[in-house]
Amino acid sequence: MFFEDYCFSRFMDDLKYYSKRAVKKLTDIKTIECTAVALAACSVVLAFGLIFTSKEEVGNGQGGFETPGYPAVTDSQVEVEAVNTDEYVSGISYQSYRVRRGDMIGIIAENFGITEDTIISVNNIRSSRLLQIGTYLKIPSIPGILYTVKSDSETTESISKKYEIDNAKLCAVNRLDSDASLKAGSMLFLPEAKLDRVTRQEINGDLFKKPIHARWYLSSRFGWRSSPFTGARSYHSGVDMACSPGTNIFAAMPGVVTSTGYNNVYGNYVIVSHHGGYKTLYGHMSAITTKPGRVVSFDSVIGKVGSTGMSTGPHLHFTVFKNGKQVNPQNLWN
Repeated sequence: MFFEDYCFSRFMDDLKYYSKRAVKKLTDIKTIECTAVALAACSVVLAFGLIFTSKEEVGNGQGGFETPGYPAVTDSQVEVEAVNTDEYVSGISYQSYRVRRGDMIGIIAENFGITEDTIISVNNIRSSRLLQIGTYLKIPSIPGILYTVKSDSETTESISKKYEIDNAKLCAVNRLDSDASLKAGSMLFLPEAKLDRVTRQEINGDLFKKPIHARWYLSSRFGWRSSPFTGARSYHSGVDMACSPGTNIFAAMPGVVTSTGYNNVYGNYVIVSHHGGYKTLYGHMSAITTKPGRVVSFDSVIGKVGSTGMSTGPHLHFTVFKNGKQVNPQNLWN
């Protein structure tokens, strides 16, 4: 009989014996202790039997890279036929992260081995300054950004070329064939892609400069307020920057002057069109110092602060439009 078989037989005999004794006298603590000691001793014996089993009873382990029908494998063959480290990950996974006190997008991104652009894009963050404690963020397993297909004519190849990324990796991550047809409005994850400069500036609040370079104070914020004229609740489409009359007003972003004039609400006003779908409006000017069609920069003076139109005192009313919709200027300027 093999040694381990012998130990196992003894183990079973002792188990039966002490089980009967334990049933007869359950209240006898000494009996229970003896049972435990006997079982432990047999377990140790069995373990040692397995360790010292003769070599002949162990299988002859074999392995290694081989190519049936071929001679010995060379180094070059191993490199080619071993695991391909350039294989792209198929699909993408997400985990959640709750924002803590002191967190910044850059720190979170570094801790998870991704980019700031990745967190911003995946979580549709419109202003990095408004990151709130307790907010849950989606963290993807690889860096990249989300992309909405613009038209049915777009292909993975054209998108990859635009964002300067590998098309094979894009297809692998999104589980697509390279010739797959895309539908407008569908979402893709673009691995290793980055946000364009304008979008990044917009989100980080670096897109615009304040149009008043002299001293001023915020006399009325963007959004709902009590009307300074009637006291009723009303919506304010921009910010009011109160300062001395005649103060220079600068373009808040490079662009082209598309309109100047006067109306009963904004008095003397200027509208400038910018890239990225942005337009800015400057109102209540005492004087306009530009004209339609003129190209302006951050240093271009386009008017003087005044109190024309519906105004209670000298200030600049400043409105920002994004694709025709009013947005809060304070989230966009540095």
